[in-house]
Amino acid sequence: MFRAQGVHRAHHDPGEVQLCTLLSVKTGGCPEDCAYCPQSSKYDTGVDSSRMLKSGEVLQAATRAKAAGATRFCMGAAWREVKDGPAFDDVLGMVRGVRNLGMEACCTLGMVTASQAERLAEAGLTAYNHNLDTSKSFYGQIISTRTYEDRLQTLANVRKAGITVCSGGIIGMGESIDDRCGMLMTLANLSPQPESVPINALVATQGTPLADRKPVDALEFVRMIATARILMPKARVRLSAGRLDLSREAQLLCFLAGANSIFYGEKLLTTGNPDVESDRALLRDAGFSTTMGTVELGE
Repeated sequence: MFRAQGVHRAHHDPGEVQLCTLLSVKTGGCPEDCAYCPQSSKYDTGVDSSRMLKSGEVLQAATRAKAAGATRFCMGAAWREVKDGPAFDDVLGMVRGVRNLGMEACCTLGMVTASQAERLAEAGLTAYNHNLDTSKSFYGQIISTRTYEDRLQTLANVRKAGITVCSGGIIGMGESIDDRCGMLMTLANLSPQPESVPINALVATQGTPLADRKPVDALEFVRMIATARILMPKARVRLSAGRLDLSREAQLLCFLAGANSIFYGEKLLTTGNPDVESDRALLRDAGFSTTMGTVELGE
């Protein structure tokens, strides 16, 4: 952890944390079988398929997020892949709207082709999220409906279009330490490395195959953050799902180990997250400022 802190200080302001808000613009009904995911249509998790949000609803949410202090707004859809048509056109409009608010815009929509990535870039998309989830060797135990190579190809399409890459993974799914290192090494060996690396701890959901997994030990989470920071010095390492199971002290250790962003708001797609006031109190009590990103933040 001390080594990671040194790397972090060499490349970032250690007193700054970026606030990001993630909104599900299309929830549920995904045809894939990701073993961790409550939005998969393969499992009975109580998450129903819903209509896609209208652009006005999304931009209202983005406006609220900006007022609360977020500088990046991420939009997620429970799709296997992007399909050309009205829904994708709507997403492009959402991206333009978020950028017009002066915020960074990120999307996570499943697989994208090279031409679709180009259209997202033309709309002004800042970043595209497509997680590797785990190592290549463990991947087949978690997902069968999309290959590891599919994921890497989407990242390549995004990079070629000039969009920054956001890619990380999940720990606590039964993988080994070697699997965790393997995932991080795959990301670190991308050229260039991802600009954003979200690290998630599994949030076990009833109805999924991983419902009985125990929460990740807090120090294992800290170690994952530290390793990501050492391997990818310039990336923004994001504390993502699973923070509800971490104490304030454990989250502060994550910041010391090199995390410099959190997802901010009471939900991450369908998963619970600390409330805004708790996060504000944590950052205030620890003396962090929240000025990273494309706009200056203020209360």
